[in-house]
Amino acid sequence: MTLLLDHPPAGPHARARIATAGAPLATAAAVVILIHGRGSDADDMLGLARHLGRADLAVLGPEAVGNTWYPGRFLEPVARNEPWLGSALALVDGLVGAAAAAGHPAKRILVGGFSQGACLALEYAWRHPGRIGAAVGLSGGLIGPLGSHAATPGSFDGLPVFLGCNEADPHIPLDHVGETAALFRQAGAAVDERIYPGFGHAVNRDELTALADIVEALVKA
Repeated sequence: MTLLLDHPPAGPHARARIATAGAPLATAAAVVILIHGRGSDADDMLGLARHLGRADLAVLGPEAVGNTWYPGRFLEPVARNEPWLGSALALVDGLVGAAAAAGHPAKRILVGGFSQGACLALEYAWRHPGRIGAAVGLSGGLIGPLGSHAATPGSFDGLPVFLGCNEADPHIPLDHVGETAALFRQAGAAVDERIYPGFGHAVNRDELTALADIVEALVKA
């Protein structure tokens, strides 16, 4: 099924498709927003939801127009990825808003993603303290050059943040993952950073287990 937003974002992703799986938004135990990577699609991320082991979740999968959220690398200056980045962040915020409008408190909304989608999920979480209940970045980091997130946006009050990445990921430098972890910790988040040896740019079983554990905690919150 496809979700239609009451207020779609302006810009390049105004006509983005929102795929859905699991329980209806109005009756779900929690809301899981999963964001795909460059060149992938919403259905690919919804496939991860099968590993969560719950049928009572509303899973939302936004799909970038052209299957790319922003044109440049995530570690480039933010201005080089506009207006695509701003439009993508507004789309995520629209999904979080739809979940809230359906009666879900922030503590039962998770935003996560893989690769480019992980960067987008983490950047959204960083810019919106208190808006969601957990953030998951599978092979990603905050968007922008090192040192560009020096200002703390507010307190995250124990927000669970999961960061998983291969130690030799060809697309995600570990110093960006480390800085992302440090910044969230300094702002009061509960960060679980896991660096895996000998694994490529992909999602592994341990990360799926961690995601399922975070979702279980969200449902019980």
